[in-house]
Amino acid sequence: MPPVRPDASVQIDSLHADLDARLSALRADPTPVDRSRDRVEDALGDGEAHYGINTGFGALAQKRVPEDDLETLQRNLVFSHAVGVGDLVPKALSRLILRLKIHALGLGHSGVSRETFDRLLLFAERDLVPAIPSRGSVGASGDLAPLAHLALLGEGRFWTEDGTDVRPAGSVLDEHGLAPITLRPKDGLALINGTQQMSGYAAHVLHEAQRLVKIADLLAAMSLEALQGSIKPFDERVHEVRPHPGAQQVAANMRTLLTDSEILALHRNCGKVQDPYSLRCVPQVHGASRDALRHATDVVEREINSVTDNPLVFENGDVISAGNFHGQPLALALDYAGIALAELASIAERRIYLLLAGHDGLPELLMEDTGLNSGYMMPQYTAAALVSENKSLAHPASVDSIPTSRGQEDHVSMGSVGAVQLLDILENVERVLAIELLTAAQALDYRRPLRPGRGVERAHETVRQTISHREEDYLLEDDIDESLAFVRDEALLASVAEELEALG
Repeated sequence: MPPVRPDASVQIDSLHADLDARLSALRADPTPVDRSRDRVEDALGDGEAHYGINTGFGALAQKRVPEDDLETLQRNLVFSHAVGVGDLVPKALSRLILRLKIHALGLGHSGVSRETFDRLLLFAERDLVPAIPSRGSVGASGDLAPLAHLALLGEGRFWTEDGTDVRPAGSVLDEHGLAPITLRPKDGLALINGTQQMSGYAAHVLHEAQRLVKIADLLAAMSLEALQGSIKPFDERVHEVRPHPGAQQVAANMRTLLTDSEILALHRNCGKVQDPYSLRCVPQVHGASRDALRHATDVVEREINSVTDNPLVFENGDVISAGNFHGQPLALALDYAGIALAELASIAERRIYLLLAGHDGLPELLMEDTGLNSGYMMPQYTAAALVSENKSLAHPASVDSIPTSRGQEDHVSMGSVGAVQLLDILENVERVLAIELLTAAQALDYRRPLRPGRGVERAHETVRQTISHREEDYLLEDDIDESLAFVRDEALLASVAEELEALG
């Protein structure tokens, strides 16, 4: 039987709803968990050595452990591996990692005991989310250190309800009338082997990126209108002769957003031959990022619907020690996704620069009285700093490998490093796009009474309901925060969909 069944799949575009449905199904029918546990119990009685069930781990795999010590073996495994350091994984991401771990165990090839599995389900149901340090995994035998903190169950720390602080696990369990449980043979190994930290970060970022790529197109259209650019580069015929799917979708979005533009119509025959690349090549650049993110999404969807434990148990009773925990498939995809997202900020920063340059009738720095006022000069500095930081963050973590476990784990993926970097890149890109939104909206005000395309106009009106036009220096921080909120929610995209159609 394949490890992924159609009714068990989780997709990025409906990530949280799919996981809700999946966990609900496992509460109602944990049969796959029970069957795989039966195979582990059978293996315990066959007199053979089975890795991690009745042997040591990693470099100690050849050491047989007496039956009376098997529960202690699992406890020691979790405690010895819970050595993560650094900032804690945000609560929302830790919750996602927990849910993905439950989903993976529920596929029925890990042999976890029902008591341990039910405790994880209960944690998810009551929002009891273990605190997980973000650093310490090399992405090889899965995410051993981070997942060990998840696997402590009755030890360690839990997030508070609002996700602003952590508390000792013991007091949290007491409040819920729960006592720590004893890990059975194979339980600890099933909990800490797996790629759920890497895949949790990746799934979260790629889920957010589905909105972000559309926001990037919208902001490019706003900047194009403000700079009186040309609509010709988005002609459908251009992208039929170089038919990359991402570029075709971006060009279609641009045509939608620019529908009925008075600004572009007035300057259709102005004599300008070509726009700078940051305007003219939006489909090619944004589109390439979309295609890269689509590839990464395909990889991550396979991963979150896979069994990444070791050893694996199968229907005929075989217990096979292999390498499904190795993070290399994710590591490469994470690095690729990071580069793709970083490029969205890179080209957006160039458009911000153009908006401030005083071209085509716009005032320098987007205020009439500069000299006395600095205008929007400094937000471009911030965007430049974030883009530069992304250049370092986008360096591929997967090209490195440092052997661990006395050489037993002699090639590691470093995918967890790429995962943490990817989240940082996402947040930097969001802030750069927030600055483009702020400056593009300011620039569009100077094109009145001419109207931009209907999609751009609706987005601009939505922004102006919250953020005012400025003609004097002020505390920009507040407006940047308001702009960032627009980048992180659906309001702008919803306003366009109400006027025309939803962006693809």
